[in-house]
Amino acid sequence: MALKIYTKTGDSGTTSLIGGTKVPKSHLRIEAYGTVDELNSYLGLCIDLLTDETAQRILREVQDRLFTIGSALACDPVKEPGMKLPDLQNADVDLLETEIDRMTDLLPPMKNFILPGGHPTLSHLHIARCVCRRTERHCVRLELEGEEVASLIIQYLNRLSDYLFVLSRYAGQVLNVPEIPWKPRV
Repeated sequence: MALKIYTKTGDSGTTSLIGGTKVPKSHLRIEAYGTVDELNSYLGLCIDLLTDETAQRILREVQDRLFTIGSALACDPVKEPGMKLPDLQNADVDLLETEIDRMTDLLPPMKNFILPGGHPTLSHLHIARCVCRRTERHCVRLELEGEEVASLIIQYLNRLSDYLFVLSRYAGQVLNVPEIPWKPRV
């Protein structure tokens, strides 16, 4: 018989961190790694919508890094040193920066703010960017509340949101969709 997906252990509103520590499901740490999961799922949709193979490959790597981030956030920081968890590396940030620079070199300079939209793929990339920013805010809040969060996680999420913004512009160019400039009412 296959293992059942439900355990009923969370029916009382608590869950266990990696390491066994019980916390309420409303705990900041749960909110942080739950939002990482949301972002990861949303990136799966973006991959399905994109036609650019390089962008798809990079986003698959990002999904893997988000699992790494999620496991770090889901672990009791006191018990983490004794556990073998995957780790985030500076090279992961470097990859995003390299891709941002590569795409930026192929794009016209931005002369004004742009509005999200113009094509479903671009809109979804912008939503993913916003979910990424929310994820970053949750991690910063977790750290400000005295919970341990590796600084590289916050740096990676910050760079990822930049990557998603540039990717939305690049995807628009590939799809031949004009950017929608913001024209403030003054």
